[in-house]
Amino acid sequence: MKVLVGLSGGVDSAVAAHLLKSQGHDVTCAFMRNWDSFANNDIMGNPTIMDDMCTQEVDYADAKRVADHLGLPLLRVDYVKEYWDNVFSFFLAETERGHTPNPDILCNRYVKFDSFYDFMDKNGFDMLATGHYAVTKDGKMFRAEDQNKDQTYFLSRVKPEVLPRVMFPLGELNKEEVRKIALELDLPVATKKDSTGICFIGEREYRDFLKNYLKDSEGSIVEVDSGKEIGRHQGVMFYTIGQRHGLNINTSVGPFFVVGKDLSTNTIYVGKGSDHPMLFASKAEIAEMNWFSDRPKATMDATAKFRYRQKDLKVRITWFDDTRIEVTMLEDVKSVTLGQEAVFYLGDEVLGGGRIDRVFDIHGKEVKYDSRLA
Repeated sequence: MKVLVGLSGGVDSAVAAHLLKSQGHDVTCAFMRNWDSFANNDIMGNPTIMDDMCTQEVDYADAKRVADHLGLPLLRVDYVKEYWDNVFSFFLAETERGHTPNPDILCNRYVKFDSFYDFMDKNGFDMLATGHYAVTKDGKMFRAEDQNKDQTYFLSRVKPEVLPRVMFPLGELNKEEVRKIALELDLPVATKKDSTGICFIGEREYRDFLKNYLKDSEGSIVEVDSGKEIGRHQGVMFYTIGQRHGLNINTSVGPFFVVGKDLSTNTIYVGKGSDHPMLFASKAEIAEMNWFSDRPKATMDATAKFRYRQKDLKVRITWFDDTRIEVTMLEDVKSVTLGQEAVFYLGDEVLGGGRIDRVFDIHGKEVKYDSRLA
């Protein structure tokens, strides 16, 4: 088949391209440029802003070396506008509301498997491939063999109709095997470290980075049980429910965790201990649900992740309609955060995922970020 593979400049996509070629496919590589630091005012919090070559160009150079090494053609496509319009603008708007959006999930939905998928389709390719750790079969998605690297959480909002024409060559491999293949092939990126940070943007000093786009405002950090101010923060938007580090609370009594936020009073509320009752949720409502399988017509039990690398949690799903569900927690669940993503599984099958739109505490009271808790 004619396969277009996204080549990022990293080891995973490089090995994916090699595997596809070795299987006899007609492989073409493409590098996506989705972020422009200078055009997007990405100055504060950018550790590479003074480098001779920006991170994206370093990655492109690595991708070019890999493509040449493998004897494959390399295209270059630009989705800077699409990324800003469909991913980053929403990320900023949600962050300003005090929510915790996941740009990686949005990027997969709107750029990698939408704009890039359309490019694949319009240019005569049969399939689109990437270096993600996941498995597709019969139009459905399943967890990767390497549970530690499984990336189905980040792929949970990919449109189901594209799956029949998507390939994940690394789905049956573990990371050690991928590194070994890269070293045996003497790939130029065989020892390159995995990318971290925000999708297509990279590592940033998060608070300083956000100050490029959002106005920060100092306020109180209040111990929720006593009502006493025990610290100061630099902006409610910079903190997420369950956060422990970076609070700068000058006391040895803790540890303290963020248990609530109030945008109307610019207050962060913290509770003492990882078992503080305000950290736990009894149920949640998930909006914008994306289903890979035909949804059952009745309530069902499944497992869920409310953040990446979280263990599987037992839940019960009840449908309001095709895009909105209620999730009842069947075991203790901490730090369910508005704006984050919930992903649901039945064994290794990925049922789908959506945005956490409402959260209810252990007493059944709705958690809000715009009304005083104390």
